[in-house]
Parts: sequence; structure tokens; C-alpha cells
Amino acid sequence: MTDTVRLKEEIKRSGLKKGWIAAELGLSSYGFHRKMNNESQFKAGEIKSLCQLLKITSLKKKEEIFFTDDVDNKTT
Repeated sequence: MTDTVRLKEEIKRSGLKKGWIAAELGLSSYGFHRKMNNESQFKAGEIKSLCQLLKITSLKKKEEIFFTDDVDNKTT
């Protein structure tokens, strides 16, 4: 499950636009939105590309954002 709050923080920090990121991942804006909000899951290749775009190199940070089981639904 994706930690939506942390992912949005990373996107904001990067200065990149969500629509541009979606296009780079080969997703529609709607598809990217669904994945960010845990309505569908990111594929491994999408996670890898997204981390490259956002310059996330720490394995710990990747795991905290994309592989967390304890995300509070109230924060997403």
C-alpha cells in the first residue's frame, strides 16, 4: 500500500507536475491519481521509474512510501 501523504510530499519537493510524472510513467493522469490513492497498485517498474524521477535513492524511504501496511486511511 502506498503512503499517499509521503508520496505527495516527495512530488511537491521535486517541483515536478503530476501530469508530467504520469506521462513519464506511461499512465493517464486519472490512472496515476488512482494509484496514488491506493485504488490500484503501482507496478514494480512504475515504482522504479517514479523513484528515479523523484530522486529517491534510499531503500528505506522507498519501502516506507510504497510498501507500507499501516497507512491510516484518514490520511490518504
